[in-house]
Amino acid sequence: MSTHSPLDQDCPDRDEAAPALSRSYPEDFEVDAAYKASLPDLQNGPESLIKGAHRAIQHVGISNFRLPIRYRTRDNGDLTLETSVTGTVSLEAEKKGINMSRIMRSFYRHAEQTFSFEVMECALDDYKSDLESFDARIQMRFSFPMKVPSLRSGLEGYQYYDITLELVEQAGVRKKILHLDYVYSSTCPCSLELSEHARRTRGQLATPHSQRSVARLSAVLTEGEDVMWFEDLIEMCRDAVPTETQVMVKREDEQAFAELNAANPIFVEDAARLYAEQLMRDRRVSDFRVVASHQESLHSHDAVSVLTEGPTFSAESLDPRLFASMFHIG
Repeated sequence: MSTHSPLDQDCPDRDEAAPALSRSYPEDFEVDAAYKASLPDLQNGPESLIKGAHRAIQHVGISNFRLPIRYRTRDNGDLTLETSVTGTVSLEAEKKGINMSRIMRSFYRHAEQTFSFEVMECALDDYKSDLESFDARIQMRFSFPMKVPSLRSGLEGYQYYDITLELVEQAGVRKKILHLDYVYSSTCPCSLELSEHARRTRGQLATPHSQRSVARLSAVLTEGEDVMWFEDLIEMCRDAVPTETQVMVKREDEQAFAELNAANPIFVEDAARLYAEQLMRDRRVSDFRVVASHQESLHSHDAVSVLTEGPTFSAESLDPRLFASMFHIG
């Protein structure tokens, strides 16, 4: 009986047919134009190579490529901050894919400039042209430092704010969006009243519950209006809810913070409406969304609310991980 498979009968010995491959890295090898042209490019292959449904893809690109970016601030000149960039484009149904490295190369052409939305538009134009796409988006996420004073001791320290600049072009319409996470303390009004009731009626010491809370404000900026500085949006949050978490705290500051919380008890619904009130007053803001999460010290779950204005953020469905993404570890 033969010990060879049927395939072996039609093929030469495999060891003899296989070429001898080098196992040493060719440090001296140089790529010329002809060799480069011979390289396979499956992402830009024909429509016949598409797998799955022949449908347009709304977002395809890269997320979290990082580089130092210089930003202009209202109060402290230019700051260079480590930035996480997400760049995506749309992909037509008859196209196999995109060369994702082109997004990075297009962005790097502008990376040495002091960034503003205008510079982002130049980068968007470049990679939209490079990738021959009809829609495109850029997000730039960073931690913005801002020095804040203590409440009573005269000290000061740096507070860090998660900020994202987003530029979106869809169907020929561009939107500039500023996102900010603001971290604050929320004292439950119900718990405050119940604690005072125990003190007043039974002489029982009781404390209201409060917790670290996060609001994510997303504002579409109105064309033709003044600049919306990072500091402006942060100050709008403080005006809405002044119980921002503290950086430098001595005993007098801790006492002051307890008094500030007692003067500003809020439910999560109150928080969303207070932030919305500030955004609605500012002509620089058109559509907006407020997402608030009070990460409870009483309950083993969080209290959350979402308030939107205009069509940009209106949605029937929410990202299942939206509220989990708002957890700040300090």
